[in-house]
Amino acid sequence: MIDNSIFGNLTAEYHTLGCKLNFAETSTIGKMLSEKGVRTAGKGEIPDICVINTCTVTELANKKCRQEIRRIASKYPDAVIAVTGCYAQLKSDEVAAIDGVDIVAGNDQKGEIADFIEHWLAEKRQMVEITPLKDIRKFIPSCSKGDRTRYFLKVQDGCDYYCSYCTIPRARGRSRSGRIDDLISQARQVAADGGKEIVITGVNIGDFGKGTDETFFDLVKALDGVEGIERYRISSIEPDLLTDGIIAFTAQSKRFMPHFHIPLQSGSDAMLKLMRRHYDTALFAHKIDEIHRLMPDAFIGVDLITGMRGETDELFEESKAFIESLGISRLHVFTYSERPDTMALRIPYIVDQHTKHLRTRRMMDVSDRKWKEFAGRFVGTVRPVLFEHTFDRQGMMKGFTDNYLRVEVPADKSLVNKVVGVRLTGFADEEELMKGELV
Repeated sequence: MIDNSIFGNLTAEYHTLGCKLNFAETSTIGKMLSEKGVRTAGKGEIPDICVINTCTVTELANKKCRQEIRRIASKYPDAVIAVTGCYAQLKSDEVAAIDGVDIVAGNDQKGEIADFIEHWLAEKRQMVEITPLKDIRKFIPSCSKGDRTRYFLKVQDGCDYYCSYCTIPRARGRSRSGRIDDLISQARQVAADGGKEIVITGVNIGDFGKGTDETFFDLVKALDGVEGIERYRISSIEPDLLTDGIIAFTAQSKRFMPHFHIPLQSGSDAMLKLMRRHYDTALFAHKIDEIHRLMPDAFIGVDLITGMRGETDELFEESKAFIESLGISRLHVFTYSERPDTMALRIPYIVDQHTKHLRTRRMMDVSDRKWKEFAGRFVGTVRPVLFEHTFDRQGMMKGFTDNYLRVEVPADKSLVNKVVGVRLTGFADEEELMKGELV
């Protein structure tokens, strides 16, 4: 083994592709290396180690991962290149074959990357460490800050849903969670470090506690009692797991923000069946109505897939009409990408690429309209904004309102990581950004 005095002379650079959960886990890898004395490389500094945390949600994501790995290996030919994440889990042989890759670690091995790098430094031998899907059982805790004032707390990993279009359960394994006591300790540490906002993340967070006597609702109530944290946001949660009780509790909480991100994927019941989703449009509409009834100012983001196999012109128009009817704030639109070994490949009706992209553009137009309608309601009103560390070249700083509107004001370092009242004065030039003035 390499002693820490040698390890301590090294620097590392971190690259993350994909979801907020990946960012939280990359942060944890960075902490583990830091504990061994590895310093994060400064701007313009050539790193000794490069860690790349990958995504595989679409074929385009795989392509971007390959490009990023090749780019980094070419840019830093003498660095130790360690690749982990979902793409590494599913395509380990493909990743290992890329010139310059020294370590390939599956999702279950993210917590061991520091040890793998030590082994590589000692032996200079490529390592490929992948736990078979059926054996993935560990929950690796993560809580990241990154460059912003928000922290991302991982509470759950894996998924048992096996939607027909998705490979994530094959990359992440079965659903598993942390324990509430441990997660509360992490939240208290965030507060002690001066953190004001925590985003609750996972692959399927509503499934938290599956197989135990704890539930996601229990976790929400426990987190709400942590002193020092001013804001919580619930990241993507399945509509059938977002209970009316959770909605009612967050509505009266001073710490949980009026902000939801709920995957729909299609506004057609026929498509939801083909997708093997666990709800129908009636249940989804009920959840939106319930949020609006209790939190009329809430921001509601919705995930949507266009052009999946089976989506005829009629079913697409049905989906679009349903989405138009919903009181939502923004869509996250994904063009369907065929994934190997998924059940969707058995569906005979194939949507051509041109039609897929047209449908994506039409749904993005709906999203733009929905966002402007939602944001426009708050022009002239005062909302609490938590400001971030970063300042732009125009001398502006940005932050988010309680209901997730991004706002800019003239930069003032005294505002960083503080919640202050801001009057929203109109739309800024940047997409989905508002202008504000301090109150």
